[in-house]
Amino acid sequence: MIDIEIQNETHQTVFRIKVVTVPRIGEGIRLKEPNGSWASYDILDVWYQKADYGDVWMPYIHVRMTPDELKAVEMAKSNPMVDRSQAMPIEQFLAKFEGDREHETVRLNLDLSED
Repeated sequence: MIDIEIQNETHQTVFRIKVVTVPRIGEGIRLKEPNGSWASYDILDVWYQKADYGDVWMPYIHVRMTPDELKAVEMAKSNPMVDRSQAMPIEQFLAKFEGDREHETVRLNLDLSED
């Protein structure tokens, strides 16, 4: 595995990921957004710098969200049909339906013979 430092132009962040191969300029990559969703990014630049230890060259990449992904994000923000004030994590939503007791299984009689 190779550690790559990613400089994200869209969110102005820097972080590291582990990959098997270093992507090339112009290729696409899927990265997890701060809100937990996945988005497509274009590789703008790839370069290598000598590490502080030994004779090792570390890869760095510079990424920016794809134009289509940016349009989708902007449309989602401005969509009047979605009320984001009521958003909640899925765990909380599902907990409303689970109740305070364990679920009990119901035995089904699948015997269709005429006894």
